[in-house]
Amino acid sequence: MKKILLVLMTLGVAMSCSSPKEKTEAQAEATAPTKIPVHAWLGGYNDKPEAEIKEKFQEFKDHGIDALMYNGGHDLASYKKVGKIAKEVGLGFHAWIPTMVQRKTEEIDADWYAVNGLGESALEKPAYVPHYTFLCPSKDGTYNFLENMYSQVADVEEVDAIHLDYIRFPDVILARGLWDKYGLTMDREYPQFDYCYCDECTGDFKEKTGIDIKAAEDPSQVEEWKQFRYDLISSIVNRLSDMVHEHGKEINAAVFPGPSDAKKMVRQEWNTWKLDAVFPMNYNDFYLEGTDWIGSITKEEVDAVEGKFPVYSGLFICPNPEKKAEIADPEGHGLIPSEMGAAIRNSMASGAKGICLFTPGRMTPEHWVEFEKAIYKK
Repeated sequence: MKKILLVLMTLGVAMSCSSPKEKTEAQAEATAPTKIPVHAWLGGYNDKPEAEIKEKFQEFKDHGIDALMYNGGHDLASYKKVGKIAKEVGLGFHAWIPTMVQRKTEEIDADWYAVNGLGESALEKPAYVPHYTFLCPSKDGTYNFLENMYSQVADVEEVDAIHLDYIRFPDVILARGLWDKYGLTMDREYPQFDYCYCDECTGDFKEKTGIDIKAAEDPSQVEEWKQFRYDLISSIVNRLSDMVHEHGKEINAAVFPGPSDAKKMVRQEWNTWKLDAVFPMNYNDFYLEGTDWIGSITKEEVDAVEGKFPVYSGLFICPNPEKKAEIADPEGHGLIPSEMGAAIRNSMASGAKGICLFTPGRMTPEHWVEFEKAIYKK
């Protein structure tokens, strides 16, 4: 007992001997606000003057953004130019580049494109929108093209990480909020949206499982066929991951929510991928859900990765909050300012490492006010 009292008295003397300055600094550190890590998807600055880019990026930094997922196409010079400015203002810089969606060039053969259940090429008859020209993950040429392209970007000194997007098949099931936009009722998997049925995919599947998927009455009920396609995408990701890491850079990806929704809608079993981080697009309006859903889906995502890598909750911003109810296109919807706080809090309470904005250009002054209130916490 005497020893315990002596220790307590010693600690008390040490604390009483601390200078007022030391006490003040210790108290300030203990009560300093903790900022939530924030990333943001961004593009469109390749050809802008450097002074204009720097002014805008400084504005993003001042608002509380920490890193940019920048889409500069395949232009190495632009990644160097824009990345340099991002670094000057203290922003992280990730190269955000679509993976399986690629326009036709001399480098890409026409027969590398995916084929739907009706035998139609995504190059000649893309689903939903003209830019849905998806490559087939079974083709050696597809991987070799992607490896060459991403390796060159990874070698740009200013690039911190490769950010994969469209790393999936086309949506065999659209998010519920998009059905009316395309005049569809997606109550099951329809062949015109179901990929890939090229000879290589179906032949490899038959060789592996003994199942002729083209003869199946309902391919959507064949679990092995689903898993086969999950694995095709996973293989592309993991091979690219090994390559990017060899170049000394990190790799992460934008993915669909879940992964329950991601698997069902676009064949992404992303919780099994070898990544440094994942950015699920938790765009609640696309699913006709409120901000509570952002919390529940984030919890599923965090639980699914089992601590292998961090989850950053992707938030979709409404660019014109006052007229949201009048906008027919769901892609004009998103979080209004009064929802920002709940969306961020629900993400973080469910285990997210941080958030990612789509996009800072859609943020109104009112958004920024609510955003800044939410990202700082005592």
